[in-house]
Amino acid sequence: MKDLRKKFERFCLKNRNRGIPNLMLVIAIGNLIAYALSVIDPSKVVYRFLCFSSSKILQGQVWRLFTYVFTYLLDVSGGYLLLAVVSLFCYYQFGKMLENYWGTCRFNLYYLTGVLLTDLAGLLLGYSVTSTDLNLSLFLAIATLAPDTRVLLMMFIPVKMKYMAWVYLGFTALNVILLLPAGLFSFYWLMPLVPLLNYFLFFGSDIQNLFPDSWRYRRPKQHKTAYPSGAKPNANWAAGYQSKTGERPYRHKCTVCGRTDTDYPNLEFRYCSKCNGYYCYCMDHINNHVHIQ
Repeated sequence: MKDLRKKFERFCLKNRNRGIPNLMLVIAIGNLIAYALSVIDPSKVVYRFLCFSSSKILQGQVWRLFTYVFTYLLDVSGGYLLLAVVSLFCYYQFGKMLENYWGTCRFNLYYLTGVLLTDLAGLLLGYSVTSTDLNLSLFLAIATLAPDTRVLLMMFIPVKMKYMAWVYLGFTALNVILLLPAGLFSFYWLMPLVPLLNYFLFFGSDIQNLFPDSWRYRRPKQHKTAYPSGAKPNANWAAGYQSKTGERPYRHKCTVCGRTDTDYPNLEFRYCSKCNGYYCYCMDHINNHVHIQ
């Protein structure tokens, strides 16, 4: 499995810029156009032409496997429309961040895999599906890559992304519980969980970033080994060592804030592909820095 994941990583890196650029911008504009056409023609012809329908897909209308992502604004009504517009803008921002971080190829594959899994669940279970849970998986991906990044809830309350992810997972669990009375063997309660399959498929063990360090898996201690002449390895050699400049050795150092993996062992570091050179950034600044050209 690890070898397969490494091959996938190399494939995405080699084809980083291939695919549909600004995919979420295309989807957002498509939603606005579909909504505008529905306002002009209130008979909902556009919605009936684009929405997911398992029976009509089996009759040959295969475009519905993909076009339902453009009906996000049409799936809500009344006072929820403004909230849906704001959410659509947030999903566009999340998609843009993921595309900048992963590259066009991997982000396209992430969203396309979510679409295909949702299609498969809708066809097998015979239910109509929407892109709501699929779009929420973008937020969960951002929260995993940058769990300690703070966002402004209701425009003024600073909250870490990982805490908002917990709330999302909690509402997903509650939604599943509320759908269970409709019938355990109808399997309709599985629909909110389908986008999470895509999330687990792409992130694997990285989902531990959402949880405290004390909850994470720790490797069992290895048995002690006898060394000749009483010599023993010092696993914490970097803590007591200092160079002539007084700086301890490290592998990664953030170009913006200067934090290192030696001083902050639980902090993740990434390298920016848009900077002209080999520049490293911590997770707080990988998406929040001026590119060096």
